[in-house]
Amino acid sequence: MSNRPLFVPRLLCGAVLAVLAGPGFARDVVPAAPVTAVKAAHWIDTESGRERGPVVVLVQGGRITAVNEGTDVPAGAKLVDLGDATLLPGLIDVHVHLTSDPTTGTGNYYQDALTLDVIDDAVIAPTLAKRTLDAGFTTVRNVGAPGYVDVSLRNAIDRGLIPGPRMLVATVPLGSTGGHADDTTGFSPDIRFEGPTGVADGVDAVRARVREDVKRGADVIKFMASAGVLSNEASVGAPQYTQAEMDAIVDEAHRWGKKVAAHAHGAEAIKMAIRAGVDSVEHCSFIDAEGLKMAKARGTYLDFDIYNDDYILAEYAKLGTPPAQIAKEKLVGRVQRENFRKAVEAGEKMAFATDAGVYPHGWNGKQFAKMVQWGMTPMQAIQSATWNAADLLGWRDRVGAIKPGLYADLVAVKADPLKDVSVLEHVDFVMKGGVVDRSDIGER
Repeated sequence: MSNRPLFVPRLLCGAVLAVLAGPGFARDVVPAAPVTAVKAAHWIDTESGRERGPVVVLVQGGRITAVNEGTDVPAGAKLVDLGDATLLPGLIDVHVHLTSDPTTGTGNYYQDALTLDVIDDAVIAPTLAKRTLDAGFTTVRNVGAPGYVDVSLRNAIDRGLIPGPRMLVATVPLGSTGGHADDTTGFSPDIRFEGPTGVADGVDAVRARVREDVKRGADVIKFMASAGVLSNEASVGAPQYTQAEMDAIVDEAHRWGKKVAAHAHGAEAIKMAIRAGVDSVEHCSFIDAEGLKMAKARGTYLDFDIYNDDYILAEYAKLGTPPAQIAKEKLVGRVQRENFRKAVEAGEKMAFATDAGVYPHGWNGKQFAKMVQWGMTPMQAIQSATWNAADLLGWRDRVGAIKPGLYADLVAVKADPLKDVSVLEHVDFVMKGGVVDRSDIGER
């Protein structure tokens, strides 16, 4: 037998390919995804900040393919008729903790700390994720979780194993010894909590910690620039890292292509974080005029969680929370809201951030009314949870608006949210990636 390479004339190759492409082989051709038409009388154009309508949004393969003004529905499309409802893009919360919830523990602060572990967090996380999705929040940024549970939760949702919002995760937040990320602060020196820790001190150590978070699957890096409320250090806002340490964290994270969120209540810690180049400051409670000016000049997002003060002061004493922590919240709540108003008036870049997990998941929408009460228009509040939030996440090519090419993440309410933004506390229709999660209106 000849060892020469087999030669097939080019014309014969073409003939073979033509046969393979013929009707007899069509069984392997993947059919086009079905088209769904979502019809509503009104819709919020979050990119332009206008209410428009009526509209028919065409969805195929999990993405929006067209946004057609009017009421015409293409032949053959599956119709989801939302009637007189108002359609919005799926909502975004850029500050949640899907591994904790005050309603899922034992009801006692110290018992929770000493008897519950990361496995308990992992068990409840899917339930909390589903509550969040049902509330209309189709995308979240999870800014801290123990034991990399948030990575596993994100991956399971992405694989379609469990329902939940799209997630960007921070894994284990960085913090200094004795600071807001140090779980042993305030406990006996004999007590040790096992598992990954974000506690790191010094420039080299914080760089290594950033790399470890990236290695374990972090989409974003979170660090504690200041003290906090719900932890046992004495201060509520004092800086807990040096400028050099903050600079190193941000430099290292950006080197790996990750955005950085800084927990900061105190005015000086906020300014240090902004100087370091963080992408967002969380809480922002005691921000001063200089801090507002710096954030505006650098384009830093300011993420105020101005609802949860109500819940903490009403409920946390019942959970056995140390009185010193509740006292710190009393220092923060009103001032934070007043500074939120100043930030709105200054035209700062602001995204919707609730710290859900401090209060029950699924209640995220309660913050909209607070934002309007403290200075935003309803449209500004909605944009903070859609177009602006998508910008902070670097996901404007995926979420945050109703426009072709983006994910078909849609929510609807029966009333007009521009007249009463509190209707977003209980959305009536949720679609994520073209799949209806829940609906109290419409035909489908």
